Amino acid sequence: MKILAIETSCDETAAAIVEDGTCVLSSVIATSKHSFEASGGVIPEEAARKQVECIVPVLNQALKDAKLDRKNIDAIAATRGPGLSGSLLVGTTAARVVTSLWKKPLIGVHHTLGHLSSTWLDSPETPEFPILTLSASGGHSDLWYRTNHTKGTFLGRTLDDAAGEAFDKGASLLGLSYPGGPAIQKAGESGNIDAFPFPLPLHDTDTLDFSFSGLKTSLKYTIRDLPKQDPAPMLEDLSASYEHAICRHLVDRLVKAIKRHDDVIEVHIVGGVSANTRLRNMVNSTCNNYIVRFPQTIAYCTDNAAMIAAAGHFLFSEMGDDAFAPFQTKASLPLSDVIQN
Repeated sequence: MKILAIETSCDETAAAIVEDGTCVLSSVIATSKHSFEASGGVIPEEAARKQVECIVPVLNQALKDAKLDRKNIDAIAATRGPGLSGSLLVGTTAARVVTSLWKKPLIGVHHTLGHLSSTWLDSPETPEFPILTLSASGGHSDLWYRTNHTKGTFLGRTLDDAAGEAFDKGASLLGLSYPGGPAIQKAGESGNIDAFPFPLPLHDTDTLDFSFSGLKTSLKYTIRDLPKQDPAPMLEDLSASYEHAICRHLVDRLVKAIKRHDDVIEVHIVGGVSANTRLRNMVNSTCNNYIVRFPQTIAYCTDNAAMIAAAGHFLFSEMGDDAFAPFQTKASLPLSDVIQN
């Protein structure tokens, strides 16, 4: 089954064609993130305007790269939410037009379900359930216990900022560029992670939720209280310590969840933050008794249409014609409407 997917939930305009949920035949991404470096974050209206300009060329390029035409496509998948309303409108409108013209079925995919499916893309092995998945990006930080692609238990979410948002806001405080995750990672490569003692949020609670607002506040006051001199020599240590604190919080929640689910076979880390090298090293060393998987390439960590195509395939495989129903619902509905308890 070959699915053409569209992803426009934030500042990327992406299209991809994936066969049987795993084999990526093409994946095209046009991003406008460089336009927002000065603002320190995405401007929704500008992102949507860029997507209007890019959507048709990106779709054409995805078909060209895969060496396919409309006759070879079995279904269309599109991100139905959550995301920026204007950006989602561009993608869903394009998807509806294509399905109408091509007479193809349309599958609506929750953005997070796309990330949860990203570890199957181009994987040399088929992951085995039950799986504990940490999905962390600029818009969400979630923990899932999953028994198949469409069934599982939602364990925890961020109570305030998402992990990627904490990186972005931290980078702004440190005078680094947007997006914050890569900028902080680069700045802290040679830094001392123990130079500044940032707190470990929620460590003594029973919850599996996350909270990053306190770390951001701690960084703000740490910078404020630095000696009145050039802070540049301290940038490496500040970046390394702050990055380590975010990753430590993610791993702390992950380990706590593993202890509550002793039948877990694999641990998956997905979403934009899964590209972070420090996080990968910490997870690999902490979860060495489990099969640990990350998306095969960095491009599958960040927003992309290939993961939406994979999720669309798995929805259809496990739900049949019911997979087409979620697209008709409101984009703001929770992921639990697709992944059933």
